[in-house]
Amino acid sequence: MKKFALIVAGGTGSRMGEEIPKQFLLLAGKPVLMRTIEVFVAFDPETEIYVVLPENQIKKWEELCQEYSFNLNHRISGGGDKRFYSVKNGLDSITGEGIVFIHDGVRPLVSKETLERCFNTAQKEGNAIPVVPITESLRKKGGEKSMAVNRSDFVLVQTPQTFVLSEIKRAYQQAYSRLFTDDASVFEAFGKNIYTVEGNRENIKITYPDDLLTATIFWDKLPG
Repeated sequence: MKKFALIVAGGTGSRMGEEIPKQFLLLAGKPVLMRTIEVFVAFDPETEIYVVLPENQIKKWEELCQEYSFNLNHRISGGGDKRFYSVKNGLDSITGEGIVFIHDGVRPLVSKETLERCFNTAQKEGNAIPVVPITESLRKKGGEKSMAVNRSDFVLVQTPQTFVLSEIKRAYQQAYSRLFTDDASVFEAFGKNIYTVEGNRENIKITYPDDLLTATIFWDKLPG
């Protein structure tokens, strides 16, 4: 089945303490977003790549592509004021049918094995999201009090959240809700069950300065 990757990169850099958007910060000598695109091309060179960026960052991205001689084929769409609308815009730009990976532009360390698990399960069940166990203790806050909860009842959710393209497009025809925290929550509100697969712990989302340091360490340990 045909593969599509919709890479959503809407960061501004505020939580990184940088003026440069986090997807444009360098990881091992290249902007993070380029590293993320390369992962999907390495997984399957036939994957069609779609990137969603804020309108005011598209020109800068084009300049970076020239600066770094980045010529991997991809198409750009403008984002919306919320992630929901950015994803919807990106999905609307994709034609045909297949499996679509919806991925954060600042997760350049998703593994080939995670992508394979997502793709195979989405082909079979219609969707798949990668998750990893929680290893730290959790507490639920309630007013001034808190209570311990069983961490084995919870998992951390990663991307790419992976779907049959036509199905997730239909789900994104719903009206926006503040309860939509990711693509799986949109799909679930559409009346669908969500299937989970094993993610990889290195697949961190680069949000804060120490995340970039951690990603650099992981990157330097990759084979080859």
